[in-house]
Amino acid sequence: MGRQRRRAALIGVLAVAALSAAGCSSPVDGTAAAAVESAAATTTLAVAPTTTTRPETTTTSSPPVTTAATTTTVSPFARPDWLGTRPLPLRPDEHGEVQPTPPELVDRRIETPDVLPPPNGDEFASTVGPIPADVLTRSSWTEECPVAVDELAYLTVSHYGFDGEFHTGEMIVNTAVAEDVVEVFRRLHEARFPIEQMRVITKEEIDAPPTGDWNDTTSFVCRPAVGSQNWSWHAFGLAIDINPFHNPYEKGDLVLPELASAYVDRNDVRLGMILPGDVVTEAFAEIGWQWGGNWRTLKDWMHFSRDGG
Repeated sequence: MGRQRRRAALIGVLAVAALSAAGCSSPVDGTAAAAVESAAATTTLAVAPTTTTRPETTTTSSPPVTTAATTTTVSPFARPDWLGTRPLPLRPDEHGEVQPTPPELVDRRIETPDVLPPPNGDEFASTVGPIPADVLTRSSWTEECPVAVDELAYLTVSHYGFDGEFHTGEMIVNTAVAEDVVEVFRRLHEARFPIEQMRVITKEEIDAPPTGDWNDTTSFVCRPAVGSQNWSWHAFGLAIDINPFHNPYEKGDLVLPELASAYVDRNDVRLGMILPGDVVTEAFAEIGWQWGGNWRTLKDWMHFSRDGG
């Protein structure tokens, strides 16, 4: 149908062209019409092919994106975040409730926080002198203590830590025993006996609610003896506690520190424990000090004192 319409249209165009050629404005005569028909018969209508072009689609394949895995390395000697932050319920004697040792403290090996700059190298280093004013201010000394400030000395000694590094510790002791104490810690340094932390105890810590997880090696603390109204030998700077958590105090159902009950079993030997005949007991015996681990009515494995109290 479309082809016929296009042919008729073409005939009309040719007729008009023939008339124009003849210069006539009148209807086509027979001769002209015959010419038009003949031309139409011999004319082939060329129809241009229709081409549909589709846009090319290019697919680009991106390389896979690789996300690097982030690895966080936790030190095996890292301090638990909760350490020193969880007060215990109090007993009638005002000590904390004795509770099972947390799993992460059953074999306690915690890195030493550096209060003072660490020593240069692994050689023993020490200082002995008067107590600096800022140290005295943060210590537990008050005018009510049984010893005057000038009867006390401030020591710094290097020591080996559970983290395998050497650190600098501080301690206030009685001036009468300062040099002897330095020699004891020289021995422990040479033997690489690990000490977690050695620092001066503050007034606030004495009165703070017990958390049962402390482990500070120290000497002078102005307080009474445990379970007594009398001054402790610590209040005179004549007693030293070493790694209290590894070497707790035990009397009846009382264990101090209160979370250290795993260390009451002295047959289960772990790093940091003090044992009969070891370098710690021998070093103190050489300066004439006695060990609380030899007491009969109670055990105070952390404790050494000049007069046995």
